[in-house]
Amino acid sequence: MNLVIATTVELAAVTTVLLLVLATPLAWWLARSRRWWSEIIGAISALPLVLPPTVIGFYVLVALGPASPLMALLHPFGIHTLAFSFSGLVIGSLFYSLPFAVQPLRTAFEAIGDRPLDLAATMGAGPMDRFFSIGLPMARRGFLSAAILVFAHTVGEFGVVLMIGGSIPGKTEVLSIRIYQLVEALQYGEAHRIAAGLVVFAFLTLLALLLVERRIRGVQP
Repeated sequence: MNLVIATTVELAAVTTVLLLVLATPLAWWLARSRRWWSEIIGAISALPLVLPPTVIGFYVLVALGPASPLMALLHPFGIHTLAFSFSGLVIGSLFYSLPFAVQPLRTAFEAIGDRPLDLAATMGAGPMDRFFSIGLPMARRGFLSAAILVFAHTVGEFGVVLMIGGSIPGKTEVLSIRIYQLVEALQYGEAHRIAAGLVVFAFLTLLALLLVERRIRGVQP
């Protein structure tokens, strides 16, 4: 059981860190862009919100399989597949949890408005300087919300991790998969204990998000 918890936490932590890095420039661009096709990119990044997890898992599984043209590029390095591996789970989780990082960050960047950035530009600050000195500090609560959402969402993954990783003990088995296996084995007591723990975790996550939003609105808790 400790290995399952460790794998789940490690997957959620790695996914959270990577998504905060990868989603930040995308969210900044979506918040600042005035091009009409930026909303097409925004819609693509939000697709995991409406797609069944098994659809995402299926296409990621195909992309990471040994017959994939993408994996063919890695064959010279001795890598033939990333399916049914922890690395594969991370890649699938990045796609699955992408909107839970992009949307809070985009909202936080949009809330900054044009005025602070325009004032900095008149003082000679370049685009990168405005991003690091104004954009990131003023959007810090958006980063906190994104981190909480991505971590919690990844902990609760089922369809994606089942499709990509299966259930290899100590490697790809996570809590959601363990609950499924216990129910299949009619071990409802153990399944209930894990499920109840995840319910508590979900409640605390939502409570944390509400408190963050409360502070953003300037209301003292």
